[in-house]
Amino acid sequence: SPTDLSELLKSGTKESHDQATNMQFVKDFLKGRIKKEVFKLATVALYFTYSALEEEIDRNKDNAVFAPLYFPVELHRREALVKDMEYFYGKDWKEKIQCSEATKHYVDRIRHVGQHEPELLVAHAYIRYMGDLSGGQVLKKVAQRALKLPSTEEGIQFYVFENISNAQQFKQLYRARMNALDLDKNTKERIVEEANRAFILNIQVFDELEKAGMSLAEEAQDGDAPVHDGKGDIRKCPFYADKLGGVAGAGCPYHTAMSLAKQPIVQLILAAWVAVAAGAAAWYVM
Repeated sequence: SPTDLSELLKSGTKESHDQATNMQFVKDFLKGRIKKEVFKLATVALYFTYSALEEEIDRNKDNAVFAPLYFPVELHRREALVKDMEYFYGKDWKEKIQCSEATKHYVDRIRHVGQHEPELLVAHAYIRYMGDLSGGQVLKKVAQRALKLPSTEEGIQFYVFENISNAQQFKQLYRARMNALDLDKNTKERIVEEANRAFILNIQVFDELEKAGMSLAEEAQDGDAPVHDGKGDIRKCPFYADKLGGVAGAGCPYHTAMSLAKQPIVQLILAAWVAVAAGAAAWYVM
């Protein structure tokens, strides 16, 4: 029915959902262009988010507006994320991580909802868990392949739902439970509004992760000149051809010079030139 909460959420969040999936961070992730350090930061953000969400869900497990959606064994992710934290950061992982600014805004909203408007927890649970059982399973495979993570699924336990044998059937059950909640029209509209807010909070986290990735790329360029074989993209040469007036595709002048310097005849000429220059310098000093 068009008035079912699951249908209202699907249609009412389409624009926000599309905006989230079109974030550069998400598009790069899906293409396998994800740095391990950024993936670790994303996992940290998930840890703080789900810790807050599941604490508030536990707090409201007996509340009539949320109780039918209480599936801790099947859905809760915090313990899985603890395993991922230990894999990436070691046993002392708690001392090495911190909640980012965007994630803190997300967590603060979840806390407020859980303590003051528990019916809106439905929106946050829906956005997170249904997404994890859908697109999250694609991200799991991409991350495992792109980051060369173990086939034993270490580092991606967050995406592993051991107690759900059929994700599609479980999602149907979850939506049916949502649709059976005793909610008036106004409450349903508020839940849809909160779901859009949840997407916006996710988008802010994605934007933060994208900037972190750009920062890491800039840091990688610091220090010594990058190594290049003199072939391919001339822009990767330590001395750009366009700055030297060179011809595109002519090769890297730095490595060309180094190659010539290794030739015996060139070394002989250089040695003679150095001797002459040293003699001239000595003469000038005297």
